[in-house]
Amino acid sequence: MAQKNQSNVVIVTIAVFIATFMTAIEGTIVSTAMPTIIGSLHGVSLMNWVFSIYLLMTAVATPIYGKLSDIVGRKPILLIGLVIFVIGSTLCAMSNSMLTLILARVIQGIGSGAIQPLTFTIIADIYPLEKRARILGLNGSAWGIAAVIAPLLGGFIVEKLSWHWVFLINLPVGLITMGLIWFFFKEEKREHEKLRIDYMGTIMLILVLLPLMLALQNIGTGNLILPLGLVVVSIISVFAFIHIEKRVNDPILPLGLFKNKTFVIQNILALLVSGFLIGFEAYIPTWMQGILGLSPSMGGFAVTPSSIVWIFGSFWAGSLIKKMAPNRIIYISLFFLAIANGLLLLANPTSPFWYFCMLAGIAGLGFGLTITTTTVTSQTVVAPENVGVATSFNTLLRTIGQSMMVSVYGIVLNTALAKGAASDSRITVDMMNKLIDPQTANSLPQQLLPKMRQILFSGLHNIYVATLVLLILGLFLNAFELKNRKILGSE
Repeated sequence: MAQKNQSNVVIVTIAVFIATFMTAIEGTIVSTAMPTIIGSLHGVSLMNWVFSIYLLMTAVATPIYGKLSDIVGRKPILLIGLVIFVIGSTLCAMSNSMLTLILARVIQGIGSGAIQPLTFTIIADIYPLEKRARILGLNGSAWGIAAVIAPLLGGFIVEKLSWHWVFLINLPVGLITMGLIWFFFKEEKREHEKLRIDYMGTIMLILVLLPLMLALQNIGTGNLILPLGLVVVSIISVFAFIHIEKRVNDPILPLGLFKNKTFVIQNILALLVSGFLIGFEAYIPTWMQGILGLSPSMGGFAVTPSSIVWIFGSFWAGSLIKKMAPNRIIYISLFFLAIANGLLLLANPTSPFWYFCMLAGIAGLGFGLTITTTTVTSQTVVAPENVGVATSFNTLLRTIGQSMMVSVYGIVLNTALAKGAASDSRITVDMMNKLIDPQTANSLPQQLLPKMRQILFSGLHNIYVATLVLLILGLFLNAFELKNRKILGSE
């Protein structure tokens, strides 16, 4: 491929890492600054929309950018995404109300929808298969690094500068990334006369994804009518989308991809494991703070080993891909994830910090193997002209998996907390919420802390019963992939 010879691979890889890190750090650093933002803009009732609208727009935009990158090229679409992301970030920094901040986050999320899948796609373009898994692992480590750095950086920015700089910092970083991509990433020019945009298919895809993501965001609100109504709209849109895609010459999401059993199974596995991943990363810090009484930073460090070992899992996936079929690698990855999940289920309220660091390392190995293998396989089992859309679909399902399961986990935990609080008249749900923050936990009656921690433990334990169900589903699904064909030999 021409771009492999002309691009400065090292600099492009650095640019891809910076772009990934910029979007990875966004969620956590905004969370850190949110109390200050609320104090400045006075909109606590709209707080959740600052996060959810960003995720919604990212998910909706992802498959559209993937298809456009296959038609127009990776470089122009990634640059467009970076420009939109930087503009959105700048508007976020300039916001003078929660409403304007939410509208700016819409723009920022649309830009993010290009960055996340296209960084993976560019790696597929500039690296051969045997090296790709390792680079994907290094690039994926940006998420782990962001998880550690974001709270520290966010706290520093809020204290020393202002919350506006949480968003404004993306301006120089984004411009540098655009410059590196513009000057050092070369790719073959595509035939523009072949450019056909599937407008109706794009509209219907948005009508599939947007109601679905909104339904997932509203599962735990107690109002079942709205989520069910949104799911019905999404299902109807699926049938309309299929009807349209069968009849257009260049569909936004080629339906032929779903005739490939390996492609379908690998992507659903990515969804399931991503559901486990969010349960692990979101609730281990809650365990550290609410049950062990550790600081938020220590809570974050409890999951850090998973990010570090993730890289080694990706490297291992790179070597295993040369030797065995994807489904066999998935069995190995699920084995490690099952061990980590089992250790979580065996944990008790007195389990020490190092115990969680140990199981985090084991989980990281499983995550690295699974996510890297499913991504590389999705890219490899499709035709070269569909690599972009295949990668974006993989990214989309991982996002849906996390969104879906974080809603389910919220219901599981809230149910356990409400049930526990109802069992003791001295305890309220508001008190349980204070327990999770070590600073506010000090204000609670000391004699009630053991009982409250037991209630929180029960809720978290139930979450890891749910994650075990995901892994069992993954195991059964992987058993349906009967072909033991090495993907390296298929290139």
